[in-house]
Amino acid sequence: MTTLHHYLVLSALLFSVGLAGVLTRRNAILVLIGIELMLNAANLNLVAFWRHGAHPAPVDGLVMVLFVVAVAAAEAAVGLALVIALHRRHRTTNLDELDSDGDGGSEGGAAS
Repeated sequence: MTTLHHYLVLSALLFSVGLAGVLTRRNAILVLIGIELMLNAANLNLVAFWRHGAHPAPVDGLVMVLFVVAVAAAEAAVGLALVIALHRRHRTTNLDELDSDGDGGSEGGAAS
């Protein structure tokens, strides 16, 4: 029998792997994958607490999970669109190589 503790440990490990991926990776796509892992850890927590609650309602936990999945899908779509736009403009997805002022790397900020 799988207990609530098992689900929480698995969720914590999944969240930790996702957080490590976000903090250590420099590629924008890998950062997005780390964020998805963290959202999946939150989903696992929601389902575990719903399932192992005192009186689980038939659909309460599943509605919360459906909401988180919808947010994750929207995040993935917007995130990948941003990565594609960054790659088209800067020819890289390495976050360290992108400048923060947004001028495309030109000195002085004036377009020629």
